[in-house]
Amino acid sequence: MQDNRRPITSRSKRWAMELATFLINRDISPNQISVASIGFAAVAAASMAASTGILASLSAIAFIQFRLICNLLDGMVAIEGGKQSTLGGLYNEFPDRIADSLLIVALGYAAGDPSLGWFAALAAALTAYVRVFGGSLGLKQTFAGPMAKQHRMAVMTAGLALNIPESLLFATHNALYIALIVIAAGSVVTCITRTRTTARQLKEAQ
Repeated sequence: MQDNRRPITSRSKRWAMELATFLINRDISPNQISVASIGFAAVAAASMAASTGILASLSAIAFIQFRLICNLLDGMVAIEGGKQSTLGGLYNEFPDRIADSLLIVALGYAAGDPSLGWFAALAAALTAYVRVFGGSLGLKQTFAGPMAKQHRMAVMTAGLALNIPESLLFATHNALYIALIVIAAGSVVTCITRTRTTARQLKEAQ
């Protein structure tokens, strides 16, 4: 299972280890943390859908980070805390797909292009499908970008952060639209690169 674990440098950070230890000692399960990430993503998505103003952007930025912290801690609690379960793999994947879709679709509405938001959400889900499909063939899953989950959230956060001064100075929201385009295009490229990696691994195995 650890061979197919997403590489995250933050796992070695002291604050992450202390927070994971706190949750382990409170008997919080990794599955509960995974589900909580959907709640944080929903609040961020609701903020973006409700308004493109400063407070909404700040709220979305904050709750996106909370979502990412959940994504970090669920694996740490499961592996380092020895709390793996038979349903762990299911909880590790499905909440991520729901959270991603909520956030990217909401970004589409905030950017004024719902159709592109839905397309970007589909492309993002397909990046995960290609990764997991490779794993189902007995291959090592590839978490490569250029638009893996952490990259999508970084681009979205940057777009929201830039939206704040843009809203104040120009009353426009081009930063959100640019972020959406980058996520959509990057996700398509990621699907292609991961598919090629899977094909190469299959040839090498043969």
